[in-house]
Amino acid sequence: MENLRLVLLFALGFILLLLWQAWNEDYGQKQQAPAVANERPETPATPSPAAGGVPSTPQITASNAPSATVPATPTAGGSAEGQVAVTTDLFTLDIDLRGGSILNLLLNDYPVSLEQQEQKFQLLKPSEPGLFVAQSGLIGAEGSEAPTHESVYRASGSQFVMEDGKDSLSVDLNWTGESGIEVTKRFTFTRGSYRVRVDHEVRNAGATQWSGREYRQLVRGRPAEKTGSSFIYTYTGGAIYSPEEKYEKISFDDMDESKLSLDVTDGWIAMLQHYFLAAWVPPTTQEDHFYSNVLPGGRYVLGAYTPSTTLSPAADYTFSSSFVAGPKLQDELEAIAPGLELSVDYGWLTVIAKPIFWLLKQIQSVVGNWGWSIILLTLIIKLVFFKLSETSYKSMANMRKMTPRIQALKDRYGDDKQRLNQAMMDLYKKEKINPLGGCLPIVVQIPVFIALYWVLLESVELRQAPFIFWIRDLSIKDPYFVLPLIMGVSMFIQQKLNPAPPDPMQAKIMMSLPFVFTIFFAFFFRPDWFCTGSPTMCFPSPSSGTSRGRSRKPADSPWSARSRTA
Repeated sequence: MENLRLVLLFALGFILLLLWQAWNEDYGQKQQAPAVANERPETPATPSPAAGGVPSTPQITASNAPSATVPATPTAGGSAEGQVAVTTDLFTLDIDLRGGSILNLLLNDYPVSLEQQEQKFQLLKPSEPGLFVAQSGLIGAEGSEAPTHESVYRASGSQFVMEDGKDSLSVDLNWTGESGIEVTKRFTFTRGSYRVRVDHEVRNAGATQWSGREYRQLVRGRPAEKTGSSFIYTYTGGAIYSPEEKYEKISFDDMDESKLSLDVTDGWIAMLQHYFLAAWVPPTTQEDHFYSNVLPGGRYVLGAYTPSTTLSPAADYTFSSSFVAGPKLQDELEAIAPGLELSVDYGWLTVIAKPIFWLLKQIQSVVGNWGWSIILLTLIIKLVFFKLSETSYKSMANMRKMTPRIQALKDRYGDDKQRLNQAMMDLYKKEKINPLGGCLPIVVQIPVFIALYWVLLESVELRQAPFIFWIRDLSIKDPYFVLPLIMGVSMFIQQKLNPAPPDPMQAKIMMSLPFVFTIFFAFFFRPDWFCTGSPTMCFPSPSSGTSRGRSRKPADSPWSARSRTA
C-alpha cells in the first residue's frame, strides 16, 4: 500500500508539473522575434569544378554554397521585377520574377479558421513573422554563367489560371545569358496534387562548353515562440530523409550548432510545421548533396544541390525536381516519395500509431464523422484489452477483500515497518495475490493510448472537422468547457461507486483527481482527446521541445542521430 501511495503521489506531482509548464508557456515571458536583415547578401562566387567538370567530393564552403535571400523589401507585391500569379484547384501562389522563387503560397482547401472561411491558410510568405520561401536555381562553374535565385527571368504573362477541364498548368520563366546560355524554368501543376514539378531546361547556344549544377533550398525564419500550451506544441523545423538513415529532424538548434553536409541518393529535404510541410524531392536514383546554413536575421536554410553537368555547344539538358507544399496527408505523401509520409511523426510508437490511424480512417469512411469514429475506435481498443482490464479489476477486488486483514496487521505491528511489510508479503503469498496485479494491465495499455494521442495530435484530417452540436472543430479546445465538465462529473461518480482506499491520504488523492483532470481537460485539451474517454491521454506532445528520439548533433559523424526509422 505504501508503494501505491508513492505511485499516486508521483502521478499527482507529474500532473501539477505539466500544468505549471502549460501556464508558463501561455503566460510566461515571451521571446521576441529576431529582426530581419534588410540588406541583400552578395551573390556568392560559383564553384570551381574538378577535372571533368564534376567535383569528386562536393563540399559546402563560403565560396560555393548557394545563398538564401529574400527581396530587400518583402511585401505582398514582391520584388521590383514583379511577380507571376498562379491559381490552381489547390494553390493560390506568387512566383517572383527575380529567381523564380515561390514567395506566397495559399492552400485553397484549408481556411485559416472556421470563422474565416474566405481567408486561406498561407504556408509560404516572404516576410516576418513566419518567413518561409522556396528557392531554386543553377550554379555555373567558373567561366559558366547561370541563373541563380537572384537572376531576373521573363514571363509571357502575369497571371496563370488552371482552367476547368484541364488536368495541368505550365508556367514558363525564361532567362538568357550573355554567353548564349538559355534557361527555361518551368513549373508544372497537376490537378488534385500538391506536387509541383520544377524543371530547369538548359540549352547551350554559345560557342564554349558550359558546366553547372542545380540547387534547391527552403528558407525559413525561426518561430518567435511556441504556439499553444506545452501539451499541444508540435515540431517546427527541418527534416531530411535518406534510404540508409531514414527520417531525421534537423532542428533550428542543430543548424545553429553545425552545418549539414551530406551526400544522399533517393532522399528529400523538408521544412515542417503542425499539419503542413514544404519539401524538395529529387528524381529517383539522383544523388544530391544536402546542406544547411544560418543567415542574419534568424533565417535558416536547408537545401540540396546536384552533381555538376557539362554541356557542349548546341547541347541541352533538363534538371528536374518536385516541390511539395501542402497538408501532411499520409497516403498522398507516401505516393510522392519514399519516407515522405514519415513527416507525420508518431515517434517511437510509430509501429502502433500507424495501424491505429489506418483503423480510424476505415471507421470514418463508414461513419462519416471523425468524433464518432474516435469514440468507436476507443471502444474497439477497450474490447481488445478487455481481458487485461478484467484481470486488473479482479486483482483490485481481491485487494479490497484483504483490506481488513491488512488493517489488522497494521494494528498489530504498529510502526515496525519491516515486520509489517514482511507480514503483508507472507499474506499475499499465502492468498496468491499480486499487489501490482491491478497496475500491470494498465501499464501494458499505456503505450497504445500514447500512440492514439499522437495520432490525434498529428492528423490534419481532424483540423476543423466537426463533431456534434457546438463542437465544430475537433482540433481546438471546447469553447464552452462542457465536455471537460462531463468528464469530471463522470470520473467523480466512478470514484464514488468504487470502495474508498483504506488509507486516508490515498482516499484524498483519489477524490482530488476528478477536479485536477477537469481543469486539465478544460484549458489544454481538445474534443478529439475527450472522445477517447480516458485520462490516460494526458501526455506531453511527442514533438515538444526537441524531437522525439534523436536529432542531429555536431558530435555525430556524419550526424548519425535519428528521430525514428520507417
